[in-house]
Amino acid sequence: MKMVKLQNEVIPPIALGTWSWGTGFAGGDVVFGNHLTAADLEPVFDAAMKAGLNLWDTAAVYGQGASETILGEFTKGRDDVLISTKFTPQLGGSVEDLLNSSLNRLGSDHADIYWIHNPMDVKKWTPELIPLMKSGKVKYAGVSNHNLEEIKLAQSILAEEGLKISAVQNHYSLLYRSSEEAGIINYCNENNIVFFSYMILEQGALTDKYNVKNPLPSGTRRGEAFNEDVLAKLEGLVHVMKEIGHTHDATTAQIATAWAIAKGTVPIIGVTKTSHIDDAVSAAGITLTVQEIQDLEAAAKETGIVISGDWEKSMH
Repeated sequence: MKMVKLQNEVIPPIALGTWSWGTGFAGGDVVFGNHLTAADLEPVFDAAMKAGLNLWDTAAVYGQGASETILGEFTKGRDDVLISTKFTPQLGGSVEDLLNSSLNRLGSDHADIYWIHNPMDVKKWTPELIPLMKSGKVKYAGVSNHNLEEIKLAQSILAEEGLKISAVQNHYSLLYRSSEEAGIINYCNENNIVFFSYMILEQGALTDKYNVKNPLPSGTRRGEAFNEDVLAKLEGLVHVMKEIGHTHDATTAQIATAWAIAKGTVPIIGVTKTSHIDDAVSAAGITLTVQEIQDLEAAAKETGIVISGDWEKSMH
């Protein structure tokens, strides 16, 4: 696996997401239709760590702490785990208070990457990272769901104290390339910022597991966003992904992941089964040709499908 540099830290080419770990508000049951416990997930954690995938992405808001609590059970007593978690402004309270609560659940004295989850008030929240970075409680600061102007604003606020944004995390997939179109990925490359792409599989819609005859779980965010009409329009893209996958002896999910890596991003893959770890390892070993990347992007554009989360706003 080709590793990635995050400032002074070496990180794997793929981060592992825990949005669907645990249940509760904004948890796995509500968003994905999952009901996963620590017992279900421990083999997944163990398989990932054995494979060298040790960067775990969570947030206080996922299941209102349930995701962090489960991850904290697994990381207890280990010093080989990199933890990325988030401050969500809508939860209220100060950045420090929410970080302390997260660290308590995670059983850690610091966050390797700590994110401002959305740009509700960049001027208000970004300065609160400064004392946490200076004390070492936050090793690297990131911003998520911010547009280019907001990223630059956060960067300028930290720069006044000799600090910087080290990471940006936005929704980015074959179907949703607004961070690329708005120049955010270029800005990250020029400023030594790692761009983390989330929802690269569009919550399962790009895995070839779901189709018109086998739709996504009803009553969930992803089932509503990728309904049968949308899945029908994705068939051409999935066909191209399968063909390219055949060339590389890879699944469509692995091809979507390899595309995100080829675009210079670190994809965050939600993992709930040990097979997802095998997928991630395989995807990290795929090198797509320029032509294959162009074919994938052309097929994605042809679908006419662009679906953003209800928490997102335009990156332009």
